[in-house]
Formats: sequence, structure tokens, C-alpha cells
Amino acid sequence: MNKAKWLAACAVLMSTTVAWSQAVTLPSPQNVLQLSANATVEVQQDQLSMTLSTTRDGTDASTVQAQLKSALDAALAEARKSAQPGQLDVQTGNFTMSPRRSRDGKLTGWQGSADLILEGRDFPRIAQTAGRISTLTVRNVGFSLSREQQAKVEAEAQGQAIDNFKQRADELAKRLGFAGYTLREVSVNSHLGGPIQPRVMAMEMAKAASSDAPVPIEAGKTSVVVNVSGSVQLK
Repeated sequence: MNKAKWLAACAVLMSTTVAWSQAVTLPSPQNVLQLSANATVEVQQDQLSMTLSTTRDGTDASTVQAQLKSALDAALAEARKSAQPGQLDVQTGNFTMSPRRSRDGKLTGWQGSADLILEGRDFPRIAQTAGRISTLTVRNVGFSLSREQQAKVEAEAQGQAIDNFKQRADELAKRLGFAGYTLREVSVNSHLGGPIQPRVMAMEMAKAASSDAPVPIEAGKTSVVVNVSGSVQLK
């Protein structure tokens, strides 16, 4: 095929492609409404996580490590007496060692820390266990939702959000002069809100940590938010 014939063939092919593209071009959808709705459900936090910790320092690394291990072993032995799956789970946390140096970079000693984590749904059991541990002190207290509680509340919030979406779509359709609508597309997203009230009484916690009294705790509420967004075809 000579060059002229080849160019002519290309021109015919391009013309055919453009014509086909124009033939299958769909009209833009008419009377499509974009909207969103959400629902928020407040719920009591039912999962407690308490971190107990201790620090040691000295000139000999092996001595510091042995002291940390001894404190952690004693705490573990006490905590395991009350352990119960789901109600009080016990696990070790960070165990760190780092050198201590002078201003000129000379090694002067070692410092380390060890953590023990108590978590579960039985708040009194966890608080009483923490109060009985004498070799570690409470460093952090946090509350959250258990997976079961979060799934239950998300389902409730999701139902409310969907109802709100349908109600809003119906109201907007009528206000715009349409008899109703059909659903085109929709997406559902959920997330946890922040705590609604204080989660721990810090001064009382520090006071109790120095004795064998139960560590005072106060679980707050959190919120589960579900958003439904999408588009509807007005009819």
C-alpha cells in the first residue's frame, strides 16, 4: 500500500471512530438530586484499658533489667489471679532499656521501663486488680467500645441514617413538584465521635495507686455517627 492509500485509509478509520463515538453518546441524566443524611447514637463505653508501669535506673544494665523483670513478674502473678477472658485480659506492654549519658557523651548508667496492660469489660475487677499491684503504678487509663457493642450501635445508627435519607429525599421531591423518586446510588460511612464526658479522675487515681484500694474510674459516653449520601432520580 502506497503512502496516499495508507493516509486515506487512516482518515476513513478516524471518521468512522468519531461517528461511532457520537452515536453512542448518552444524554446527561435529568432531575437527579444529590443529598445526604446522618444519624448519631450516644453509647456508654464498655471497654477499659489500664496501663501500669514502672521505671528503674542504675549504673549496671543487667541490674536495671533484673529489677524491671522482678517488678513485672510480681505484677503478672497478682494480675493473673483475677484474669478472665473478655472480662480481664492481662498482657505485657513495652519493656525498654536505654543508656544514660553525660553532656560530653560518656556513658553514666542505664534507665528502663516496663508496662503491664489490664483490659476488659469488668471495670470493678480491673480497678481492684490494679489497686492490689504494688510493684507498678497506673500510667494511663482509656475507655472504648467493645466490638460487639460497636457493631450493635452502628446497626442502630445506620437504620436511623437510612430512614433520615429516605425521608429527606421524599420531602425534597415533593417540594420540587415531583411525585416521588427512585434510588440511583448510595454510600454508607460510619465513625466514632469523641468522648462526651471526662473519662478518668486523675487526682483520685494517683492517690489510690499508692495503696491497695481500687483505682477509681469513670467511663464516659462516646458517639457513633453514620452518614448516608447518594443520588436519587426524581420522577
